[in-house]
Amino acid sequence: MPLFFRKRKPSEDCQKRLEYQLCRSKEAGADDILDISACGLSEAPSSAFSISKVLHKKVLILHNNELRHLLPKGIDISTLITLKVLDLHENKLTSLPEDIGKLTALQILNVEKNRLKALPDSIGNLCLLQTLNLKGNCLTELPSSAGSLSSLRTLDVSDNNIVTLPKALAYIRTLESFSLDAAMMSFPPSSVCTEGTESIQRFLCTELGEEYCPPSQYLLPVLESDGGRQSSDCLDGLDEAWQNKFSDYEKRKEQKQQEKLAFEKHLEEKQREHTQLVMMKNSNKENILNSVRQEQERVEQGVSKQQRAQEAERQLVLEKVRQAEDNISSRISSLLMDNNRQKKSAEFLQAMEEDRIRMEHLTTITQEEANSLRKKEVAAAMQKMLSDSCAMSLLQEASDYRRQSLVTEACRSLENLDRKFDKMLCLQVLDKSKAIAQILQEEEMQKAAFQALQLQKDAVHGYIRNQIHLIEGELMQLTKLEIKRRNLDAENLQEVLVEQRTALSDMLQQLLKQRDQREQELLQVLAEMELKSESNQQNYWMIQYQRLLDAKPLSLRMQEAGVEKELVNLLCKLSAQHYLPILAHHRVTTEALHHMSSSDLKKLGISEAGIQKALLNWARERQPQGPCKVTKQEAEVEVTPSAPSPSPPPFFPSTSNIQMPSPPLTPGTPGTPVTPSAPSPVEGPGSSDCVVCMETGSQVIFLPCGHVCCCQVCSDALQNCPLCRANISQRIRLYHN
Repeated sequence: MPLFFRKRKPSEDCQKRLEYQLCRSKEAGADDILDISACGLSEAPSSAFSISKVLHKKVLILHNNELRHLLPKGIDISTLITLKVLDLHENKLTSLPEDIGKLTALQILNVEKNRLKALPDSIGNLCLLQTLNLKGNCLTELPSSAGSLSSLRTLDVSDNNIVTLPKALAYIRTLESFSLDAAMMSFPPSSVCTEGTESIQRFLCTELGEEYCPPSQYLLPVLESDGGRQSSDCLDGLDEAWQNKFSDYEKRKEQKQQEKLAFEKHLEEKQREHTQLVMMKNSNKENILNSVRQEQERVEQGVSKQQRAQEAERQLVLEKVRQAEDNISSRISSLLMDNNRQKKSAEFLQAMEEDRIRMEHLTTITQEEANSLRKKEVAAAMQKMLSDSCAMSLLQEASDYRRQSLVTEACRSLENLDRKFDKMLCLQVLDKSKAIAQILQEEEMQKAAFQALQLQKDAVHGYIRNQIHLIEGELMQLTKLEIKRRNLDAENLQEVLVEQRTALSDMLQQLLKQRDQREQELLQVLAEMELKSESNQQNYWMIQYQRLLDAKPLSLRMQEAGVEKELVNLLCKLSAQHYLPILAHHRVTTEALHHMSSSDLKKLGISEAGIQKALLNWARERQPQGPCKVTKQEAEVEVTPSAPSPSPPPFFPSTSNIQMPSPPLTPGTPGTPVTPSAPSPVEGPGSSDCVVCMETGSQVIFLPCGHVCCCQVCSDALQNCPLCRANISQRIRLYHN
């Protein structure tokens, strides 16, 4: 081997590919992947590390090169701290950096087909590493610090010289796939290694005296911890932001626990109903068999009829059981889909935030580069002008004979300079016009964002929207009940249902008008704010948007005004926040509520019977009843709905006695509407399907009749309601959560 040799330069194609990939990674809107593979590199370029540090790249691909060392001289590994995937396979690496453990965000490390002889001890600090591929190297052993890889799921050490495994690998509880050369192993024995990953982990646990647990018990905490650390890519270093993110994560975790408990309770109730149905079926079967045995001698024909009836009833019961099982499976799948959607939305929001930070950084860099270029051009032009003037003065002093020619040349040079100056002025005017157009576009976007947030935070608009959703649900329930009553030929109840449906449809039309009126009022307020804004004020709509976000909620302001916190929480649970100013004005406390009646609350301004009853019951429960009675540790407030609950059929509440909570008192708010209340029909097979195609669910409300009986596709071809044959004046689309 020669003592001195020249480095083999990469080919022109490899050089062009490297330059193209580096330029592409710097472009605006580029992804988080830096791919400089198959470029014939013997040393990684330092510009790739600076790009990874500045643009927060998460994936670095360096495979199919001739690298002997990962880091060039003068480069610290902390520049790659944001990496999650590092691909180094098919190179000539003989060792990894000693401080590779600083890459705390790394999840996938691929060093397949290299010349590694040993791994650094700091590799155990990669607590988020999930995949480690060491295949095709010259390793003879694994470091004991590898047992600290608490999130490792896949490990491949095949095609190496490894004969023994460290016992510390038993502490990797999440290991699912472990690939090695079983024939070469001495510890654990080859017979154990051929049986698979589980037998190897069991053997190592018994050697350490630990209890073996399957990796499925540890994967969920690892994934949750991984999702919680995704926000660390921002690297802002603010402790308050970290605390807020951690509290949000705890709240989401508690919410998922509550949803899980509620689902388990619901599943137990369904199982109880199933057992009751089976017991009822068995008892009916025994009774029928006894009656058949007693009457067999008297009537032979009655026996056959009874058996046919029994078989039909059994088939109906089996169909109900199958439908109940299908409903349970569909609800489980919907819960899983909701969970996946929440995860995807969180990842999407995080990606948007990272793109915004990257764009801000790129804009600052481009502005600095533009300023430096302008300074260089001005300096060059001034230097040229000075040189021309010096030449003119020397020529005038040297010879009077060439004075006229020098004057003409000087005039020509001045004309050229004027043309260049005019071009520069034109370019500046164009840049200025582009900047003004961009500022106007950003102002329009800020205005649209403020308008959307104003609609979202407006209490009256949100209240009317909730009432519209409630009426739509009530109309759907009434239509289902009417369809079921028609199938059962219950004609005496049709008039009650028709009255309730017409009342609900009238209320829905009124609420739609109120919603449109409220949106027009908000647009007028927005126009007034735009007139009041100063012409020289920058980011006016962004400031208004932040002020609207920073506004305190009504419940917090009421607590600061002196209303008890528990009373504020109760009214928030009852969706009656608009009564908080009344209670704060009259200084109503728990003790005062205990001595009040429903008429007293009505005089104060609380007119809803459901809210009155809930407040009085809560005050009586809060009052101590005696020294001998044991107080409950966790008292749950019972939320009473504003609309009276429907009694079982055939008794229905009349629409004339139904009331609703009044919306927040603001200027321009119409009179107090009426909250609908329809009896909740028992769900049966096909009760929510379209009556035309009988395939999809009902998705459209017909006005003025108020029926919910058709899907979106079938409703477009109809002119009359298929249930009552009334003319259709308006169609409202339903969106089921």
